[in-house]
Amino acid sequence: MLLAEMTSSYSSQAELILRRLFEHAIVTADPMETIAEYLPEKPSSRVVIIGAGKASARMAEAVERVWGKCDGIVITRYGYGRPCKGIEIIEAGHPVPDETGVKATQKIVELMHGLGEDDFVLCLISGGASALLCAPSGTLTLAEKQHINQSLLASGAPIDQINIVRKHLSAIKGGQLAAAAYPAKMLSLILSDVPGDDIQFIGSGPTIGDTSTGQQALQIINDYTISVPATVIKQLNTQSGVLAPQDIQLSKTQNVIFAAPSQSLEAAAKMATSDYGFDVINLGDALQGEARDVAHHHAEQAIHIQKQLSDTDNPVLLLSGGELTVTKNGNGVGGPNAEFCLALAISLNKQAGIFGLAGDTDGVDGAAEIAGAFVTPNTLDDAEKAGLSPQESLTQNDAHSFFEIIANQIITGPTLTNVNDFRAILIYPS
Repeated sequence: MLLAEMTSSYSSQAELILRRLFEHAIVTADPMETIAEYLPEKPSSRVVIIGAGKASARMAEAVERVWGKCDGIVITRYGYGRPCKGIEIIEAGHPVPDETGVKATQKIVELMHGLGEDDFVLCLISGGASALLCAPSGTLTLAEKQHINQSLLASGAPIDQINIVRKHLSAIKGGQLAAAAYPAKMLSLILSDVPGDDIQFIGSGPTIGDTSTGQQALQIINDYTISVPATVIKQLNTQSGVLAPQDIQLSKTQNVIFAAPSQSLEAAAKMATSDYGFDVINLGDALQGEARDVAHHHAEQAIHIQKQLSDTDNPVLLLSGGELTVTKNGNGVGGPNAEFCLALAISLNKQAGIFGLAGDTDGVDGAAEIAGAFVTPNTLDDAEKAGLSPQESLTQNDAHSFFEIIANQIITGPTLTNVNDFRAILIYPS
């Protein structure tokens, strides 16, 4: 069969398979399916549930399914709330914090006032907690913090660098949430969304000690040309609210990752092999870098793999996770997954027999209610028919608009979990 014929024959099938693999990765990380085995027997003393993140309401729902009605407060993203028996679910702003998040964070701190040594706090943290747990430190106002946060997100800085700055401008991150519960015992159950599962960067580590400094945060601000008030510069030069890992206020806290990106990638790989007979190359869950650059390298790798395949070889699935970045220079609407797909389509240049999908497992790519996009050998032809310039869309960081017009967006709605990005490239033999 000619590659052009194969493309037409396999296009719908390839999209269906890649979407199923993405959905399977999401389901694998569903707190309702994973958190129960990490819960101890419910303590007989006073128990308080707190938490924040895009998956935190689902986590709270899962906890109450095991423990029954509980007392507590959890902050999640607008639209990500879940029905709970006793735990109060508050929806707030993400990825840019808002006043509701500030007030909800203060309610959590007040809830823990007066806890004693015999009390128990269960903390539920997932990606998104950095914005949702909002308590500006020093004289920093919410408006100033919003501006800094937006600038960091548009700067192209990797998430670990962004979170260092966030910690040093916060009265709740970098172990300070755990300190508010001391001397009560705390178990922090964490759903990872960061490359390599570095626990101090998940949600900016509200229950984890930190060794970074205010001077490091200031250096990141300078490196990425982030505009900040003079009071922030003074604050970063003279004080730091984060707790050292050995601080006694953290001695009663246990931190446990119960779900991670690697597990979802491995589940997708297993499904690809057992259900579809694909050979899988898993590049791991810790890839970082500019989305368009990573896409170019992936396209080169995919074309190279295809050239090595004979007609009788199995199709190959190239998997990867991690968190890519976008340096926003244009005025378009996009996110790292959609931008990856747009750059992938350009780099593949209509190469027949290669298909791709990239999506954020929380259902939100950037700030848009879109998970990602799907790429076929016809993507550039579809764009031409629609009067679109793929390169201009990439220059303007307008990938979401591009894929909306050619009807190749991935839209999931709230997934109630968050284990970072999922990328899959399906390569058929030539």
